Amino acid sequence: MTERTARIERKTAETEVAVSLCLDGQGRTRCETGFAFADHMLTLLGFWAGFDLEVTCRGDHEVDAHHSLEDVGLALGQALLAAAGDRTGITRVGYARVPMDEALAEVTVDLSGRPYLVYLENTLPAVVAGEEKDVWREFFKSLAVCAKMNLHVCFVYGQNGHHQLEAAFKALGLSLRRALAAGRTGVPSTKGSLDR
Repeated sequence: MTERTARIERKTAETEVAVSLCLDGQGRTRCETGFAFADHMLTLLGFWAGFDLEVTCRGDHEVDAHHSLEDVGLALGQALLAAAGDRTGITRVGYARVPMDEALAEVTVDLSGRPYLVYLENTLPAVVAGEEKDVWREFFKSLAVCAKMNLHVCFVYGQNGHHQLEAAFKALGLSLRRALAAGRTGVPSTKGSLDR
């Protein structure tokens, strides 16, 4: 398998984002989004996926975290899609169910080329780490669309927002690690191709 890496840069009037990604890394991360909690979540994702991941974002923090996290999701999704290449030989589907103290989250991914997000959440507090909880749905939506993956995120139960999101990001990392694992021959589809 060839080296699976990508670098994406995205610049708008609201944000400037750079993502460097190596799918077959050692879980080394450096994340600087301007929001420490987001850096923590991205670090968990990279570590549990086994990615080498660098993310930087300069955004309109005076507004809130929305534009920054949405655009980080877009750039990370583009990097995942580019680094995975034609996806020959990958497992394609990954699943993980992860606890964090009182919280439990499960994430399932299918790197099918068909973007879709199912986000089942009715337990997060309205505000997590100083930001409205919806910024996380927007992050996952942006990630799923640009990675062209089917992404299901389910917050099974929990009380602490930090714990719930931490469980979800660990589960996402593990799911991607399993879905991107090599071990098959050819394209993982009975129709012989993956939609792009």
